[in-house]
Amino acid sequence: MNEALLRSLTPSVLAVLVRRGADFAAAEDAVQDALLEAVRVWPATPSPSSSSREHPMRDAKGWLVTVAWRKFLDATRADAARRRREDLFDEEPAPGPAPAVDDTLQLYFLCAHPSLTPSSAIALTLRAVGGLTTRQIAQAYLVPEATMAQRISRAKRTVAGVRFDQPGDVATVLRVLYLVFNEGYSGDVDLAAEAIRLTRQLAAQVDHPEVAGLLALMLLHHARRAARTAPDGSLVPLAGQDRGRWDTESIAEGVAILQAALARDRLGEFQAQAAVAALHADAPTAEETDWVQIVEWYDELTRLTDSPVVRLNRAVAVGEADGPRAGLAALAALDDSLPRHAAVAAYLHERDGDLATAARLYAEAAHRAPNLAERDHLTRQAARLNAGRCR
Repeated sequence: MNEALLRSLTPSVLAVLVRRGADFAAAEDAVQDALLEAVRVWPATPSPSSSSREHPMRDAKGWLVTVAWRKFLDATRADAARRRREDLFDEEPAPGPAPAVDDTLQLYFLCAHPSLTPSSAIALTLRAVGGLTTRQIAQAYLVPEATMAQRISRAKRTVAGVRFDQPGDVATVLRVLYLVFNEGYSGDVDLAAEAIRLTRQLAAQVDHPEVAGLLALMLLHHARRAARTAPDGSLVPLAGQDRGRWDTESIAEGVAILQAALARDRLGEFQAQAAVAALHADAPTAEETDWVQIVEWYDELTRLTDSPVVRLNRAVAVGEADGPRAGLAALAALDDSLPRHAAVAAYLHERDGDLATAARLYAEAAHRAPNLAERDHLTRQAARLNAGRCR
């Protein structure tokens, strides 16, 4: 059973059902039922002599489209309030190879429906198309999981019965792609490459500096990915990364795209974030990083977004540019329940020489860490400081 294959095909199969007239909620249910059927009946691997009917993995998308459509029609016929959909039965796609069309980006636009608020559209798309769990989406939005579950349920109810013939705006799609990339880059599900692929498609279709800014940001962050973990899988902070392992071609491409976007003098959030990433990429060593300019870009980001996460990152930059006590002063203005607040405080206290407080905060941050790699890293930091104090 190839779970990765199923996950990659889900958006395309969902898009086929939506285009054929299924409302989004019913289409999503039908696709989920088809995936469960695939888990039940698909063989682990097809034998060389078997037919495609015996082994659906030989035409996985066609099989899933056929089964999902049948599931949708079965549910439609069972619902008396939706008997008007009975005429769709004659349009059931015939078994056989499905066209090799990538519908994923189109589906992102369709989910960003005008009947939804941007935040609801983003949450729905991340859940239905992006492959993220409700918990992961809640973490990205800094809200409780139950709150996000309610938001997604309301979004599904809003679009129930709506024909998806009015695509949403670019800004909403950009926000979805950004959050998918962030989860793929730092979370438990590897979605970063897919987010870059879709953003490239969007950049080829839409001439907008923020689309270019997001693509540049993704490329610059992704260029460092090979250096982010040690051979044993442990997390390597930016300052300790082997810069010889950074992808210089991706950095050059990202910087070129960013420079062209900035030249248009229509600054946006993603361009400003990309500018910070470019300054990190441009520094030959961590010690040579232009922290003063990074603080200036975070000032721009604060003006553009007023995001608490941006203010948290700015506190780190201030601590590097003006000293740890200046960073701690900037941090004091923020809510200490903010994710990674304790980790930032620990780092700044360590730089200021207060090792006891730093060790305690590293242990606290490890307890709150959103993933295993980060938790292990912070636990090791606390242990390192505690061991040094005991000598």
